[in-house]
Amino acid sequence: MKPAKIGIDAGGSLLKMAFEEQGQIHYKNYLIDELDNSMNWLKMTAADAEVALTGGKAEYLKKEYFQNAPIFPEFESSSIGASYLLMQDGLSYQNFILSIIGTGTSICLNSGGNISRVSGSGIGGGTLMGLGRLLTGEKDFTRLVSLAGSGKAENADIMVNDIYSPFDSPIDGSLTASNFGKIKDDQISKEDKAASLTNMIAETIVLLSTQAAVRNQIDDIIYIGSTLRQNAPLKHLLEKYTAMVGKKPVFIQNGAYCGALGALRS
Repeated sequence: MKPAKIGIDAGGSLLKMAFEEQGQIHYKNYLIDELDNSMNWLKMTAADAEVALTGGKAEYLKKEYFQNAPIFPEFESSSIGASYLLMQDGLSYQNFILSIIGTGTSICLNSGGNISRVSGSGIGGGTLMGLGRLLTGEKDFTRLVSLAGSGKAENADIMVNDIYSPFDSPIDGSLTASNFGKIKDDQISKEDKAASLTNMIAETIVLLSTQAAVRNQIDDIIYIGSTLRQNAPLKHLLEKYTAMVGKKPVFIQNGAYCGALGALRS
């Protein structure tokens, strides 16, 4: 049975698809540079399917491939998709911060179903790939994640304890005082550099997310986006730092596809 409708989230780095077959939601993703491959797949498996678009490159896809496809706002689609996946897990949040970690990061407020972007940063998956390559020479996402999981950020970062030792610190000594502050020569391993980079990304995202949560009196922060896929080191740090400031971190299975799923269900 071929899908009748496909939701496509065309981002800066990845093309994410969500479609339903026999009552089951299925997902696919391609690098944005593999548009020809993804379009060939669509022609073979779902030539007559209705297509709904969202994401930064949705206008381009509409112009080049799907002239009749509707385009849905990116943040609303992500919120719809996230709410649907939460509901499937028996969870429901009326008000929450939605942190979308893609190539960059967007911080959105969902208030009673109304979604608005309240903050954001250029720090995200693109930072991991670009700066990760400069620091380690590696260009594969899975490899960078593996390096980060094996490294120790404190070997590359100056920690609060490093500054105050041997005396007591007025704040948590395990916090970062300076990202990459110990890199003064070539003695820092690739693993530690990758761990430091992942830590910096997590700290930045949590800082922005928790600031938005405090400002809007929200307790729950939902983290989604393609950068979290099979990225245990980043997820662990987001969870740790969010809980440290008294907020509740929430992660969704298949959260990378919230935008595509939201377009599918719109």
